[in-house]
Amino acid sequence: MTPQQYCQEKTAKSGSSFYYSFMFLSKPKREAITALYAFCREVDDVADECTEHHIAQTKLTWWRSEIEKLYQNNPQHPVTKALLGPIKTYHLDAEHFIEIIDGMEMDLSFNRYQDFKQLQLYCYRVASVVGLLSAQIFGFSNRKTLKYAHDLGMAFQLTNIIRDVGEDARRNRIYLPLEDLALFNVTEDDILQSRESDAVKSLLDYQIERAESYYDRALQELPDEDRKSQRVGLMMAAIYRTLLREIKADGAQKVLNARTSLGALRKLYLALQVWAKNF
Repeated sequence: MTPQQYCQEKTAKSGSSFYYSFMFLSKPKREAITALYAFCREVDDVADECTEHHIAQTKLTWWRSEIEKLYQNNPQHPVTKALLGPIKTYHLDAEHFIEIIDGMEMDLSFNRYQDFKQLQLYCYRVASVVGLLSAQIFGFSNRKTLKYAHDLGMAFQLTNIIRDVGEDARRNRIYLPLEDLALFNVTEDDILQSRESDAVKSLLDYQIERAESYYDRALQELPDEDRKSQRVGLMMAAIYRTLLREIKADGAQKVLNARTSLGALRKLYLALQVWAKNF
């Protein structure tokens, strides 16, 4: 199996909505973004699947050293081998890969976030940085596009947090800011025990409004001259924003006990719509 095949398999197995957007890219860009996404999956799996803190920390430390080897032209892992060409072609900074690992390390240290400012740092590291790297791979001419990529990454991660509230609670994780829970008179136990109520619905509607504001902001920030090059990101936005609106339409609080998702054909349809509009 080649490094590219390894990354392709890793990405396809994840079932991510992003996969339906990648197929519209040219082969070099598709291979680059797939390698980037595979890297994110690798380090995210460490945080999610390792129950022993010291083992997870050891693995993430290994990934730090592997990024150093990557930038010394001596990668060992299939994912970093696949990234070797893209980091040079698209001028991807080592610091961004390290920041992604920093974000995953936060998952080892925190299972609660006191306020949105603290959560913002986490979202920046695990999502906005990925958005910045993706924007470089897709290509841009106006630096305002980086602000768009930053805010779109925030929107994606906030959507993930809302979608996964119940799943995260079953792992004793609450990503919703605790100050927001207090604002709506919702207790941690309400979330951990998946108690549906009007208060929980209001809390989640508030989170949805925050995510929507980041989608609005990002789309307003994208310069017209970069819409075509960034259309894969716009496809992702269409899919994720539709998912967010499905969650709201279902009553929001249902995420405590069930995972909302879009079918493969619907994702492809949404991606095709954006592609046609920005061709």
